[in-house]
Amino acid sequence: MNKRFLIPFIFCFIYLGSCLAQGKYKSEITILPEESWWGGLVALGSQMPFEGQIRLFDLSSMNLNNQGVPLMLSSQGRYIWSDKPFAFKVENGILYLFSDEKKLEPVIGGKTLKEAYLAASAAHFSPSGNLPDPLLFSMPQYNTWIELMYNQNQKDILAYAENVKKNGFPTGVFMVDDNWQKYYGNFEFKPDRFPDPKGMIKQLHADGFKIMFWICPFVSPDSPEFRFLQGKGFLIKEKKRGSPAIIPWWNGYSACYDLSNPEAAVYFKSVLKKMQKEYGVDGFKFDAGDVEHYQGNYEFYDKRATSVDMCENWAKIGLEFPFNEYRAGWKMGGQALVQRLGDKNYSWNAVKLLIPDMVAAGLLGHLYTCPDMIGGGQFGSFLGVDQTKLDQKLIVRSCQVHALMPMMQFSVAPWRILNEENLAICRKYAHLHEKMGEYILELAKHAAQTGEPIVRHMEYSFPHQGFATCKDQFMLGDRYLVAPVVTPDDKRIVKLPKGTWKDDEGKKFKGPKVIEIEVPLERLPYYEKIK
Repeated sequence: MNKRFLIPFIFCFIYLGSCLAQGKYKSEITILPEESWWGGLVALGSQMPFEGQIRLFDLSSMNLNNQGVPLMLSSQGRYIWSDKPFAFKVENGILYLFSDEKKLEPVIGGKTLKEAYLAASAAHFSPSGNLPDPLLFSMPQYNTWIELMYNQNQKDILAYAENVKKNGFPTGVFMVDDNWQKYYGNFEFKPDRFPDPKGMIKQLHADGFKIMFWICPFVSPDSPEFRFLQGKGFLIKEKKRGSPAIIPWWNGYSACYDLSNPEAAVYFKSVLKKMQKEYGVDGFKFDAGDVEHYQGNYEFYDKRATSVDMCENWAKIGLEFPFNEYRAGWKMGGQALVQRLGDKNYSWNAVKLLIPDMVAAGLLGHLYTCPDMIGGGQFGSFLGVDQTKLDQKLIVRSCQVHALMPMMQFSVAPWRILNEENLAICRKYAHLHEKMGEYILELAKHAAQTGEPIVRHMEYSFPHQGFATCKDQFMLGDRYLVAPVVTPDDKRIVKLPKGTWKDDEGKKFKGPKVIEIEVPLERLPYYEKIK
């Protein structure tokens, strides 16, 4: 889960009972011998490729705290796309699809997972040619959530930023999280916590940071903003009654912008741009917008809009802000939006989820993705835990997974919870990300033109060589094979494909080859393809 606690998951189960399993059209896709399938929901990355029995998932009513895309991909070159959501499950070697729109059939895109993906991308979510701001790729990010939670304030924000520099970490993008504003729908700072917000932002800029602030589409009831937006017809309404809907979400009950109304979307963007101009804000972390929030007896301005359309409308707001970040999404593959994996627990199991979820995001067209926060972004995992007894190895290994991803984001402050030795290791890998920033940015530009993911599944890069079920190593572009340690053990098995490879210690290997290596805590194994 996430700071959002149980609400999204409660909604998932409520609507599962009324899912598309009884839809008008049912498709039965026989899974071919040696064929594997990916798709649907980024949060199911660890279950991909789908094997055995996979229970029913309905894209119309759930996004599982992350992105949903109506796409299925096969390792043998087939793909399935639908402009509208569908439900799916796997039973007894058959992929079942349920749709209210049409009968869904596989399209032959080629003979491999890569060819299936590129064919689907070209036909349905071609790259825009644009990308988010380059700094998001080339330098680390820092988010105040785990350290400050709902106590965002000027003093501690500046102290966090100062500690980034004091401890020798590269400056980059700085994100102020939830509860800086007076209330939801208002974009003024809490005066008791932020005595000089302009001065704070000016100082952060002087320190070398770009600044992003957390926002959501919700509006606190009984506020001046609520009354103004109600008068304009810019809020989601209850059916029949016509009054603004009060929607449950993880921070309580709020009204919500109806972004199916073009005028409401234009107004919302104008409010954000006004804040940028007044305070010098660089961009925004666009939170919420989950499909589940729009499941109810609601009426939208666009009478044809559904819950997934409302989620997509929220994502479209970010296209005008190069510094952006989303956690929930519907479609939008190939667009210049940063997608972050849903907040994960502080646990070894969560560390193991990072790689399969990241490669799933890439295969679903989300080219610019950040793998959650280092050590986990679920603040409940840190509550009640003796901070002096946190598993330092877990934090370090999580940092290493992030280091050679498109983006890396700190939240829990490593200088607060780590000893000097382990802090030095995290500092080393923050600088490795900076060092690799030019290459990562090249991959991002390549993605913007071709649609190719930055982080690639091993099966994508080396088809039919036995990598379909590989979940603990990945390709960064076509040059680096990255094999982090994602368990408490200081060893792992690395499977090298055909070719000549040089590891991070300068040793050369001829593939295909399976090697077992000892990995001391200070080491992140990665292999450069040199032939």
